[in-house]
Amino acid sequence: MNKKAKSKNHKFKYSALSIALSSSLLTGMSLNLTAAEDDVKSVERIQVTGSRIRSAEAMSSAPIQVVDSAAIDSSGSLNIQDLLLENPAFGSPAISRTNSNFNTSSAGVATVDLRNLGSERTLVLVNGRRYVSGVPGSSAVDLNSIPSQFIERVEIMTGGASSVYGSDAVAGVVNFVLKDDFEGIEFEGQFGESKEGDDQSRQFSFTSGLSSNDGKGHAMFHLGYSDQGAVFSRDRERSSVDQIAQIAFEDRETGQASDIFEAVRPFFSSFPPQGRFDAGDSRFTYDQNNNLQNGFSTNGNGTIGPDGFNRNGVRTIAIPTERYLFASNGSYQLTDKHSFFFEGTYASSTTNSELEPFPFASDDIYANGRVPIEFLVQDEILRNAYVPDDIYNAATDTDGDGFKDIFFAKRLSDIGNRGARAERDTFRLAIGFEGEINDSWFYDTYYVYGKTKESQVSGGLVNVQSFRQGLEAVNDRFDLDGDGITNEAICIDATARGFNCAPVNIFGFNSMSQSAIDFVRAPSMLSTSVEQEIIGGNVSGDLYELPAGMIGIAAGFEYREEFSRSEFDALQQAGLNAGNAIPATEGSFDVTEYYVEANIPLLDAVTMNAAIRLSDYSTVGNTESWNVGIDWAVTDELRLRATRARSTRAPNIDELFSPPSQTFPSGLTDPCVGVGNTGGGAADAACRADVGVASNIAQNGVFTLNQSDLQGISGFNRGNPELKEEVGNSVTVGVVYTPEELISGLDITIDYFDIEIDDAIVATPRQFILSQCYGGDDSFCNFITRRSAAAGNNSAGSLEFIDSGVSNSGGLGTEGVDLTLTYATDIGPGSFRTRLAYTYLIDGYSIPLPGADKDTFAGEVGASEHKANWNLGYKINDFDFNWSMTYTGSADFDDQFLNGFDNIPAGSVGVGSVTYHDVQASYHISDSVELYMGANNLFDKEPPRIISGVSGSSTGTETAAGTYDPIGQTYYIGFRSKF
Repeated sequence: MNKKAKSKNHKFKYSALSIALSSSLLTGMSLNLTAAEDDVKSVERIQVTGSRIRSAEAMSSAPIQVVDSAAIDSSGSLNIQDLLLENPAFGSPAISRTNSNFNTSSAGVATVDLRNLGSERTLVLVNGRRYVSGVPGSSAVDLNSIPSQFIERVEIMTGGASSVYGSDAVAGVVNFVLKDDFEGIEFEGQFGESKEGDDQSRQFSFTSGLSSNDGKGHAMFHLGYSDQGAVFSRDRERSSVDQIAQIAFEDRETGQASDIFEAVRPFFSSFPPQGRFDAGDSRFTYDQNNNLQNGFSTNGNGTIGPDGFNRNGVRTIAIPTERYLFASNGSYQLTDKHSFFFEGTYASSTTNSELEPFPFASDDIYANGRVPIEFLVQDEILRNAYVPDDIYNAATDTDGDGFKDIFFAKRLSDIGNRGARAERDTFRLAIGFEGEINDSWFYDTYYVYGKTKESQVSGGLVNVQSFRQGLEAVNDRFDLDGDGITNEAICIDATARGFNCAPVNIFGFNSMSQSAIDFVRAPSMLSTSVEQEIIGGNVSGDLYELPAGMIGIAAGFEYREEFSRSEFDALQQAGLNAGNAIPATEGSFDVTEYYVEANIPLLDAVTMNAAIRLSDYSTVGNTESWNVGIDWAVTDELRLRATRARSTRAPNIDELFSPPSQTFPSGLTDPCVGVGNTGGGAADAACRADVGVASNIAQNGVFTLNQSDLQGISGFNRGNPELKEEVGNSVTVGVVYTPEELISGLDITIDYFDIEIDDAIVATPRQFILSQCYGGDDSFCNFITRRSAAAGNNSAGSLEFIDSGVSNSGGLGTEGVDLTLTYATDIGPGSFRTRLAYTYLIDGYSIPLPGADKDTFAGEVGASEHKANWNLGYKINDFDFNWSMTYTGSADFDDQFLNGFDNIPAGSVGVGSVTYHDVQASYHISDSVELYMGANNLFDKEPPRIISGVSGSSTGTETAAGTYDPIGQTYYIGFRSKF
């Protein structure tokens, strides 16, 4: 090929040949160019992910995988996240439709995570330029805002790429290349549902492309709509009933591996809708007929009950998500050498999360957890207007104020289920100019503006102060409101009456009046905004000719501003609506960057590429990134490649500026469970040194926790304005083998990767804090608060708060090998194709704090050592069939979780491998109309059993829903029409 050949239009254009050329080269596929010699001149310079140099050869020294539009079509995926997660290079996403129901914000967002290094270390691009974040305070992009049907292909580059693209590319880059040369009109529609009749889905899209009469202008437009329905925990047998793993009750010395898989079922909540009331030495509730009952048994004891509440009867496995999408792009040729281009995207999505009604108790209202049922009114003691006689007679004065009081715990079913309706809008516009400076130099300049805003309304919460005012109600014997003596219930507080205070009845099912519900109900409001502005420019061309060829070079600059604000209503910020206390977070930063990149032909078959980027952040100051790579065509069939890169990631806005925000972590093991009066060594002695733990042991013989203790651990997450950038060092070494003479159509690539991140920005894991506190480093005990005495539902010594903050930790890393095999040939009357992608994870670890031991995650749930995806396809005439198998190897449970038990060594217990089968068949009934149908999880494979109370379990699913399919078999049918 003539490397100096020129074309009239050198813009970043993808014809059928350029797509085939770049895809084949980047995935190790060979392509016979002699058959297309006449078309070469129109596409000899293209730009690929990982480089800004336009090259005729489009080779890359870094491993890149390509997912094309045909693969997207054959997957039936409504969201591109679902398809990408089949690629073994991706880890379990931080946020998806099936693992975010309990998020206080960002529920239903779809993110990606290369190499299990965190979504904040995976840079998402659209047409080679950054895309605005969909998660406040983060760099994570919501893939809900990228229309699948408008994607030409996805290029996935693993390994550091900060020198070319800037911060956040420590693990790699996912570049969505949108269609830009479509002509005509295309309609698409699809309908589907699960085997169980839920997860109903539908999508419709319209795509159009047209050119101006003079051929200088071209524009495309895409309109899309999709709707994915809910899946509820109650509709899957494994999750229909509240349960917990037996191991959650075992202490460090007696816990056995088998207890991890043994479920205590039912394990209902002790906060029932009818209420639970402690009066004196008696405990009361109401039976199913709403009759007062002396005695309470959460799960039933053979005599009474079960009186508890099945939370899984309300919880959601998959969040319903509705999306409207608009995308457009186009260009206009101003002169023979200069063009204007634009890209526009608008996405509007609505998600609805739903979970059980709020568990409300006395200690949410009164500091001492005691609710008065007697009040001094005009020098006379009056009783609560609604308290039943049996409860009133059993009650005593427990706080010494001279009035009877009780303790209550009640599920606020009268108020309604908790949940949030979130409306998110993402707008992005990119405009710019590109063209030819002279015969061998090209330029592009661009401006990008992106904004994501979210408006969220959460229900099922109450104003704690209003609830207290409504509780303090008596029968009006003194004409307190001036309307005459009615002897009807009335709020005591005159000021509260001025705000329409309505008496609150907490006794029994459906006990609250509508006026009381209206008075105490306090929907939570969340408003977020993320804004991004980018100005940049690049030049590239031939610098100097060496004996082996021309040196290609690119240079450019980029200025970027990022802003994020996330603000709940005042009650939520103060924690006065019975929910998490979450203050407002706001912050911004800007960065100016310069880079230069070069491709240097050292020998006829050896090319070196190198790049360096200098950045100046308003937050962390100056940073530097670079990469050096070698590509060696040993023979026509064998190519070797290697890259060494240094990438940097500056802390994001949440990591820097987030104030203490309350959370309720799960899957924690308390090291003090089972500790007795004597023995056990230093760890047990550290437990007994706590006043609350000692009191608990004195009462029970050994330290014992109840259900509320296990489910009532809270804590605060904190940002850190002193953070500095993290630095990633990556090495990739690969072989590309295309044995055309031996087996035509076979392409094999093998790549080794090693990514090590120094000063990695991470939040200190709470289980690590516990293990350190009771493992000899008592400085970690400062992050832990235990209850000094029994309080309401909670036992003395139980964990109340475990706080955690972000810091530049000791490090983060991963190492492994990727194998990709593609093969295509004619078999019989049709054509056969297959592709295998396999990843072997050699190592993966984090170091929570500098100097700490490695916490290995390789081989654990979510990061299996072996992962693969194998596709088989066969096309004959108008019929096409595709079979996809996704394999996730066996995995161990988190070693930090297992370290809490003496008899369960890390790596000794886990879950088995899982293979999912997806199929699709399509048929062209005419040149313009195609029908297709398919099934995902064809054999209805159940996800591994990971029970609540075990690290890795997603609440309400009884599995790790970000890693395994919690929905089951689904079917779909659709059509495409092109004119």
